[in-house]
Amino acid sequence: MGLSKSFQLVLFVIFGLLLYRIYDLENKEMQRQGSIATEKYAEYVNQMSDWTGDGKSLYELLSQQFTFQFFQYIHESDSDKNFTFGLLAKTEGNFEDTIFKIELGHTKAFSQGRLQVRLSTSSVISASFVNLEKAATLTIVAYLLIMISFAILMAIHRRGIKYICDYVDNIPNLSFQAVETSRLRGSLKPIGVALEKSRIELKTSIGNFHKENDLLTKAAYQDPVTGFSTRRRFNDYLKTITDSDKQQFGVLCIIKAAELSSINQLHGREAGDDYLSKIATCIRQAAAKTGVNEYYRVSSSDFALFINDITVKEGEQFLVSLKRYLDEYAQTVDTDSIAHSGMVPFEQNCDSHALLTLADTAVSIAQTSGPNRYHILEKFSGNQQLGDDHWKVTINELINRKGIKFFQQPILPCNNQVDVYRELFARFYNSEGSNLPTASVIAMSERHGLNVDLDKMIVVHTLQLLNSNPSLTGNFGINISASSALQEVFVSWLRDILSSHRSTSARIVFELNESGMQKNVTASRRFVNEMHKVGAKVAIQHFGLGFSSFKFFREVKPDVIKLDSSYSENIDQDNNNKFFVRMIVDISRRIGIKVIATGVEKQDEKLTLEKMLVDGLQGYYIARPEIIAKTDK
Repeated sequence: MGLSKSFQLVLFVIFGLLLYRIYDLENKEMQRQGSIATEKYAEYVNQMSDWTGDGKSLYELLSQQFTFQFFQYIHESDSDKNFTFGLLAKTEGNFEDTIFKIELGHTKAFSQGRLQVRLSTSSVISASFVNLEKAATLTIVAYLLIMISFAILMAIHRRGIKYICDYVDNIPNLSFQAVETSRLRGSLKPIGVALEKSRIELKTSIGNFHKENDLLTKAAYQDPVTGFSTRRRFNDYLKTITDSDKQQFGVLCIIKAAELSSINQLHGREAGDDYLSKIATCIRQAAAKTGVNEYYRVSSSDFALFINDITVKEGEQFLVSLKRYLDEYAQTVDTDSIAHSGMVPFEQNCDSHALLTLADTAVSIAQTSGPNRYHILEKFSGNQQLGDDHWKVTINELINRKGIKFFQQPILPCNNQVDVYRELFARFYNSEGSNLPTASVIAMSERHGLNVDLDKMIVVHTLQLLNSNPSLTGNFGINISASSALQEVFVSWLRDILSSHRSTSARIVFELNESGMQKNVTASRRFVNEMHKVGAKVAIQHFGLGFSSFKFFREVKPDVIKLDSSYSENIDQDNNNKFFVRMIVDISRRIGIKVIATGVEKQDEKLTLEKMLVDGLQGYYIARPEIIAKTDK
């Protein structure tokens, strides 16, 4: 039973009992008044005990003082003196008689007769009934007033409860409107205060949750270095274009920061991150008026953006502006080439693979044209090999012209008994004297089968450099392609040319990537053996990234292994890297292989690696790469 019905029942019982109590009091008062009237009558009649007249005369005498319902006088000997008035039982009952039950009867014996009467009760009952009626009216009116007031209060209460229920129902919809406390008064006021407090705390919690979610989203979908969206976002947007039936068009622009690997190697990872951040700034500045809202970093060195609702001709304004910003940035650093751009048009339902291939081709053509150049391809078919053809021509021309120059970076020995060397970094330039991205040159040379000719040029140029400059002392390391080192023809040529320069070949250390050498352990072992025969040494760089590293260097036995730079990064805090480096150093010492740590950029990294007894240290913290001609002077 609800509160409302319970209250009504209790109130009904209380007022019912109150009415009964009033009735009981009035009934007792009536009985008392009846007794007084009867006693008064009896006292009066007792004074007439010697009555000898007839009954009628007696009735007339007594009627002057009393009102009778029934009067009967019976004479003992003379029936003519008998007299009867009224009825013993009331013939017409009224409401008062129904409510109050009372009989005012009296019997009196005279000397010559007997008198039996019943006094009229109307005077006694009427007074009590009037009092009862007044009390009952007031009680009922009070009851009705209380019930109406309670009903009004309950209606207000129900509206407040309904408001609370509606408010709570809207909470899952994250509706955080302020609680209308004016609608929650009295006993509901604490609920209103609690709701408002909960609302504020829940809103704060939801806000914190959204902030944390935004941070997680940024971590998953936003590149921390540039602030651009990640490859996943790029793929999602590209899918909306290729799968859309809605009419749309625009251009896709790919920007390749091809100097990233060189900058990381020459100047360190922090310089590489700064380089990417500056390119991102240039892209934003160039696209400021194009309406682009989202930019993408689609790989370690590639950026992308979509410009909607413009033609290729209109999009070229962005490329011109971007080149201007890149040229300005190039003037502040030591390199003249920052990035290259390619642009292609797109439309709904286009082939995403063909679009990306065409965009990559456009970038490839731009890379062969010179620093910070751009190229536009407008057709979706028939030109996919155009970029590769440009690279093939450019690399052939580079090899014939010997368009190469060297940077050098020393390696710091960790004890005086270790004989280390300086590493030479090859940099290439086109016929116009503009630098070409080194990573792209090497990758494209392998794609077109020109890597052997390119490596031959590097070796010949290194021999000429050392032979023609007696002031260059010590050993030098040069990078050659692992795919070349695994080819018997190249190994034979290299052995023959080094054999004719014995004194110089003994100063050369060939550096090759571990991943490439692991493809053919037998050929790798043959290359190392042949180099040892002519006095040259072999170093395996980026060591530790392969799953079979231990087996590999145990069988191939190079002279030097250069740990991948990822093992040096924060090694003072990374126990896993410490364990790996200790194990490599221990095993290498047992079989006579030197261990060099690369990518050393902080003092704490240097001190930690020295304590771990590596043989040499290389990195931005040790020494910056310099053009070898400057060093010679």
